[in-house]
Amino acid sequence: MPINKLAHYSIRTTDLEASRVFYTEVLGFRVGYRPPFDFPGIWLYMSDDEAEYGTVHIIGIDPNDPQGLIDYLGDKSLDSLVGTGTVDHIAFTATGLAEMRRNLAQRKLEVRERTVPSLGLHQVFLTDPSGVTIELNYPAAEAA
Repeated sequence: MPINKLAHYSIRTTDLEASRVFYTEVLGFRVGYRPPFDFPGIWLYMSDDEAEYGTVHIIGIDPNDPQGLIDYLGDKSLDSLVGTGTVDHIAFTATGLAEMRRNLAQRKLEVRERTVPSLGLHQVFLTDPSGVTIELNYPAAEAA
């Protein structure tokens, strides 16, 4: 049985609101349907279509009642919940580089940009509130 595509990625966080703001206001995702799990969280969608169950799942950690999360996904040390670990980055294709640059500058977010030689690809790297590196891939013509 072949694997078809990446379904979503999940991030555990103690600051659900900071992650919501980053993914909705910086990257433009939309909060959508999430099943009634016994732990806090949000599911983020790239479009109005919720048939794919979201692209990013933010898993909230309730320090006063962590048992629902522990029962469902297992326990993880809070010290381990920073950065991407052995996963280097998560990448998305995108358009509208000028608008994104304005948004990032307004929020004073640090970014690294580079154009990949011979691919016609311009990359913007930034970091989410949990320290996960996000790569946005734009057509290189937008960077000219």
